Amino acid sequence: MITSAAGLLLLQAAAPTPGGSMTGLIFQIAAIIAIFYFIMLRPQQKQRKQREATLSALKRGDEIVTTGGIVGEIVHIRETSKEAGATRMDDRITIKSGESRLIVERGRIERVVGATTSSAAATSNPPA
Repeated sequence: MITSAAGLLLLQAAAPTPGGSMTGLIFQIAAIIAIFYFIMLRPQQKQRKQREATLSALKRGDEIVTTGGIVGEIVHIRETSKEAGATRMDDRITIKSGESRLIVERGRIERVVGATTSSAAATSNPPA
C-alpha cells in the first residue's frame, strides 16, 4: 500500500489523460493508411493503367498470348461502340493460331509477345 506523497504523485502521473492521446492515435491511423496506399494500391493502379494502354494499342499483326495460353497473331479487330474514346474490353479480336482462327475478347489477352511493323515486314520480304 502506498502511503507517501511521492507514491500518490506517481499514480496520478501514470493515469491517462482523456484528450492528449487522441492526436497521436489519429496520426498513427493516417500513417498506416498512407503506407497502405503507397505500398499496395498505387502500384496496382499503375499496372492496370499500363495494361489498358497496351490493350488499347493492339493492332493487326501483333503476336499475343491469351489468358488460356493460346499464342496467336491478330488478324482482325472488331470494335464495339466507343464511349468517349475509351477502349472497351469486350471488343472482339480475331487471332490466327496455327491453321485455325479464334475470336477472343480484348480483355482476355494476357500480354503482347511481339509487334510487327510494316517497315520490318517490307524489309523481310524483298520483291522477287
